[in-house]
Amino acid sequence: MLKKISFLLLCLGIAGCSGPRVAKIADSGGSQAFNTDISEINIAPGTDGFRVGVLLPLSGSASKYGQGMKNATMIALEDIKNPNLILQYYDTKSTPGGARTAVANAIRQRSNLIIGPLMSTEVQAIANETIYRGVPVIAFSTAQEVLQPTVYTMGLLIEEQVDRIMTFATQKGRRRFALLLPDNSTGIAVAKAAVKSAQKNNVEVTVIGFYPPSTSDFSGIIKQMTNYNARQARAAGIKNALKSRANAGDAAARRELKQMETQVGAGDVGFDAVIIPENGAKLTSAISMFAYYDAAYPQIQFLGTSVWETGAFNKESTIVNSWYPAISRTHSAYFATKYYNIFGERPSSLYSLAYDAVALANELSRQQTDNLNMIITDPDGYAGINGAFRFFDDGTNQHSLDIVEIRSDGDAVIDEAPRRFNDDGSGQRLSPVDLSRVYKAPSIYGKDTATAQIAIYGAVLPENGYYQAPTVSEGFDVVIP
Repeated sequence: MLKKISFLLLCLGIAGCSGPRVAKIADSGGSQAFNTDISEINIAPGTDGFRVGVLLPLSGSASKYGQGMKNATMIALEDIKNPNLILQYYDTKSTPGGARTAVANAIRQRSNLIIGPLMSTEVQAIANETIYRGVPVIAFSTAQEVLQPTVYTMGLLIEEQVDRIMTFATQKGRRRFALLLPDNSTGIAVAKAAVKSAQKNNVEVTVIGFYPPSTSDFSGIIKQMTNYNARQARAAGIKNALKSRANAGDAAARRELKQMETQVGAGDVGFDAVIIPENGAKLTSAISMFAYYDAAYPQIQFLGTSVWETGAFNKESTIVNSWYPAISRTHSAYFATKYYNIFGERPSSLYSLAYDAVALANELSRQQTDNLNMIITDPDGYAGINGAFRFFDDGTNQHSLDIVEIRSDGDAVIDEAPRRFNDDGSGQRLSPVDLSRVYKAPSIYGKDTATAQIAIYGAVLPENGYYQAPTVSEGFDVVIP
């Protein structure tokens, strides 16, 4: 029964007879898996099969995730039942050195494909060897700088998350976006993606606030972002005028003054949506602080990234009605239920990516070609338990993402992930920001403006906030770090 359910889950909606290639479950057969402590395994040289070296941190600092991902690959192997698919496990020990040893053993034991590693330092450590040996890699790191031809990632990249949520918000009428970002590589990555998406959607990023990644106090930066001082002065002036009218017997002024009692500022804050790639208590604190400075829903739509999915914000009134992108939930419920029934805990979305990586390996094992990279980068993509996904020649990828709304009675999908990629195969990746166009630069707080502009745009914008210089855009490209 599981075999049939799994097959349907992978085929539902996306696959059909056209569209993405199905990373599919076989109808019958068996499977083999070698639990390879690299010091003990010795596979006979004559063993046939499509060998997949699975490089995961089974010990060390990231072992919790490595073990969970290994569990997911074993579930996938059980569902697939392909006797030609052999998984060979290697412990990266959560270190670059461990990854180098693991990949050397995987290649020595004739792996046709590498799944993993998890962390960017591990991916970087194995890349030269796999490229030299001609073995494709399906890693899980979301650090784009370690990706390159033949070194791909299953991970959910920042750029596609930001563009998906901004495009949806634009369709719902939001036109001016603020960004509250940690002052680190993640924050810069979100900023780069946001300005590219804004230009694509013909909307604006009007203000960016950077904060120290270790802080939990957002009062100062949000006070600046919401232009509190000017708005407070304006509110005080309005209140004084209303008091004078109320004291003179104006009943309407008295009622209006009553309504303004708790209002700390008056006037437009300069944005109608805010992206916050934060989670947990920090997210709660930040959104509450926006509300304190009169920037709250529904005037302001709060937006997140997939990190929101790991939180529980349904009882937080200031966060309810907020939106975030997430891996498609249409099919992944099957995997989550099966994982829980076997291991007694709810799986991370990271684990489902490992399941889909094995399903992809299953599809590759059936191809009569030595050019696996051509199959991996099939522009039609693949359909897995996380929905549609595909890889590009530079190692990046694209997923089909849901839009989820936080509600008091539980998160709900309000815009389902597209079921196929409707384009010419070039993908939905964002074009570089075109600085030859007249462009209004956002106000920047919490970081030196020139430093931030160079990091985001690759150039310092003029003091008047507008940029128009056709020659500067030549060769300019925004690359997520």
